[in-house]
Amino acid sequence: MAEQILGGKTGVVFGVANKRSIAWAIAKAWAAAGARLIFNYQGERLKDNVEELVAEFGENTPLYPCDVSKDEEIASFFAKVSEQTERLDLLLHSVAFAPKEALEGDFLSTTRDAFRTAHDISAYSLVALTRAATPLMTDGGSILAMTYYGAEKVVPHYNVMGVAKASLEASTRYLAYDLGPKKIRVNCISAGPVNTLAARGISGFSAMLKHYQEHAPLKRSCEPAELGQTGLFLASDGAAAITGQVLYVDGGYQIMGM
Repeated sequence: MAEQILGGKTGVVFGVANKRSIAWAIAKAWAAAGARLIFNYQGERLKDNVEELVAEFGENTPLYPCDVSKDEEIASFFAKVSEQTERLDLLLHSVAFAPKEALEGDFLSTTRDAFRTAHDISAYSLVALTRAATPLMTDGGSILAMTYYGAEKVVPHYNVMGVAKASLEASTRYLAYDLGPKKIRVNCISAGPVNTLAARGISGFSAMLKHYQEHAPLKRSCEPAELGQTGLFLASDGAAAITGQVLYVDGGYQIMGM
């Protein structure tokens, strides 16, 4: 039955970098459930990577450049999407960035520029992509963003990214309110630490993984495939009454006080 859950639905996926990307895990789950997907890639450097991966879904899988910090590239991306499909049902936002130096040392040292960059790419881009996607979501839809516990509590060295993720989560709630009348739902998955390209840029990442193994109720964080299944649930009719929420997929770590 699972393969029909998203049958007839079309989605856009932002943020696949390589096969360990959370975006890739969710895209695979969506495709296995019958969704037709369209992908972005960020810059020529990542194009070959993404091209090779999405070929798994057939060599004609649409793939277009889109730098989410540029409004004209977003407009161009969605113009190409509308040539491929009259209707969109799903959007995955798995995009975040802060300058490397802002993820080391203390939050106090965050420069104005690093703060602006982190918020623009990690939080504002959700608003910009959603605004471009909604005219195509004529029959409702599900928009999904990726967040992390550092939005809610201090995770040393996560710094400005934690503040940007808090902005992302608040943006999700406001978008959910705006788009509810159109039957468009907007939610976040808050994943525990996963060994991705992005995560390895965070100072002390392996200690973080070990901490989850010691303190989370399930004695572990989460696997990409599990995030894929949560993404599938939130995209499906099973989640038809869920919007504006942050769903924790972290081995239960978030419930712990100490």
